[in-house]
Amino acid sequence: MRAMSARPLISLLTDFGARDPSGAICHGVISGICPDATVIHISHEVTKYAIRDGALMLWCALPYFPVGTHVAVVDPGVGTARRPVALKTGRGDVLIGPDNGLLRPAARRLGDVVSAVELTSEAHRLHPVSTSFHGRDIFAPAAAHLAAGVPLEDLGPAVDPLTLVDLVIPDAQPLANGLTSSVIYIDTFGNCKLAGLRSDLEATVGLMQSGRPVRIADDGGSARELVWADTFGDVEPGQAMLYVDSYDRLTLA
Repeated sequence: MRAMSARPLISLLTDFGARDPSGAICHGVISGICPDATVIHISHEVTKYAIRDGALMLWCALPYFPVGTHVAVVDPGVGTARRPVALKTGRGDVLIGPDNGLLRPAARRLGDVVSAVELTSEAHRLHPVSTSFHGRDIFAPAAAHLAAGVPLEDLGPAVDPLTLVDLVIPDAQPLANGLTSSVIYIDTFGNCKLAGLRSDLEATVGLMQSGRPVRIADDGGSARELVWADTFGDVEPGQAMLYVDSYDRLTLA
């Protein structure tokens, strides 16, 4: 266990999917440059081009990882003028990916961006660089070189963090007797994750306990009565419920 803990950690999250070899190719590139790295695949099943979905997955996952280098690729602008970047966070992690907002919510959760570089170093990428697979040619090599001990500043010129493209996961807004919130993600079980946290709701309506009635209304005026539940087993099969997920986020099931 002591030997394992000394190995550098690299994580991968993409919208490449499991059918194509793209995720495994990135792993292979990393292993060729830094064979000592431990590589963890967070997911390659982010909905295609869904930058916010990928950002939320990173926000959820990375606080539970050791400090490491984290590559994320949801990049509909690949090959364009958008910047490939590496962001150093207050916790010590480095987040690598396109400058399209994908990395920012997780970076904020890890102590925010303390420094950043644009990945331009010719010595730390594969050649030729394709116009459609920067995960293989730019992002994975950069992560592997960092894991092998290359200083961040060697990968390219400094970037002012204030110029990075931001992506803000919207907050819930308080009402007199509840919240207005958007659905920000639907997980593989069909549960609808809302923008608000449990603390947001309880700040307006008081303590939520299992069995308490809840009224949900959408923008079109359609409303539905359901209940607050602590577990799925607290309601009958087919009954709608509001609960908090494992990240304390309000969720409809």
